[in-house]
Amino acid sequence: MSTQEPLTELPFPPVTKQHILNCSYHSWHPTYRAVTPKARLVPLPAAFLDYLRSDGIVLPPEDTDNPTWSDDDSGIFSGADNNDGGEEAELDPSIHWRDTHDAIERTIEELGGKVAPKLNWSAPKDATWIAATNSIECTTPNDIYLLLKSSDFITHDLAHAFDDTADQHTTPHPEIPYHLVLRKWINLNPSVEFRCFVRNRQLIALCQRDLNHFDFLFGMQDKLRQRVQELFDSKLRDSFPDPNFTFDVYIPPPHDRVWVVDFNPWAQRTDPLLFSWMELLTMEVPEAKLFDGKEEVVRIPIASAGGTTTGGTTFISLDDIESASDSESSDEEDVEDIWQPEFRLVRKDDPEAYGFTTPQYSAHKMPRDVVDAASGGEGMMREFAMQWQDAQRLAEQQRQEDSDED
Repeated sequence: MSTQEPLTELPFPPVTKQHILNCSYHSWHPTYRAVTPKARLVPLPAAFLDYLRSDGIVLPPEDTDNPTWSDDDSGIFSGADNNDGGEEAELDPSIHWRDTHDAIERTIEELGGKVAPKLNWSAPKDATWIAATNSIECTTPNDIYLLLKSSDFITHDLAHAFDDTADQHTTPHPEIPYHLVLRKWINLNPSVEFRCFVRNRQLIALCQRDLNHFDFLFGMQDKLRQRVQELFDSKLRDSFPDPNFTFDVYIPPPHDRVWVVDFNPWAQRTDPLLFSWMELLTMEVPEAKLFDGKEEVVRIPIASAGGTTTGGTTFISLDDIESASDSESSDEEDVEDIWQPEFRLVRKDDPEAYGFTTPQYSAHKMPRDVVDAASGGEGMMREFAMQWQDAQRLAEQQRQEDSDED
């Protein structure tokens, strides 16, 4: 007897750079624009990308800037501050991408004055601690720049988009057409955001994105699953370039329309949330077939023999069932349930339903003293920034003295 060797790694199909590009917002948005929340894309020139990658946070001057006080030491200031010297580009970093700055300003106005920003793959959700609203809601270009430059997620988009791909070291990196995505601001209800998993062009599973218990979802589970399945069958199954992917949806009241929010690669970097990747990779799913070369045959598990067998489970097509129902030998007990994607919700007694786990994005948040300073208003934050700068200055002075002694 031969024994099966244990798996030493998850059996993912190879993830290539093209798979990552296919999940970039600029790649899929034109195809699915009709089923996505209202958004605009602003192409980003190299000068703007250099600004995002640069150290420090210098913001372009705004009409509302107050130059009566100087905040050199904060490390975060606008070009209107300290304008008694220095290069013009240092005073206004947008001088090299003024067209982009103006386009962002116009887009915010077109979308009602409030937007949620993201780059090709990521939104700066880990940087909301620095925003006055404690969210990614932005009303000015500087709100956007502050979030983008404070976010590790955005840094990953800029520097590590192709990490861990199968062809990472064997093929040259393709040039990424970076875009700033500005979505019209809406107060999303996190209870009706779901992540959906597609394997071999079949929707095999879906689950909540927010890991809290929402009792009302259990009474709507079948309706929500049906709505997502209908969207997938009609809009996504045959049009997305890859056979394996995940997508996020939003289903607001009255829960009759599904909005596509994002796509993610079928890869370990994507959070499977209430599933494990081993479950998703090895889940038994009936194989899809074509009927007359056009329509997929729905395949239903049955208790008796007589159909085709896949993975130890017997299936028959709908035509077989209809024929069997006309014969005297057919028995309703032979037909079990129609196969459908597994839909997981957080139950009241699930560990995820309680706040004992690590807070979301905790690895990207600021130290407690910074948060306390920010909560104390502008004066306390300014004082903290000055103290921090003094500490850095003393440390640099000490390093210089040690260097001189050497």
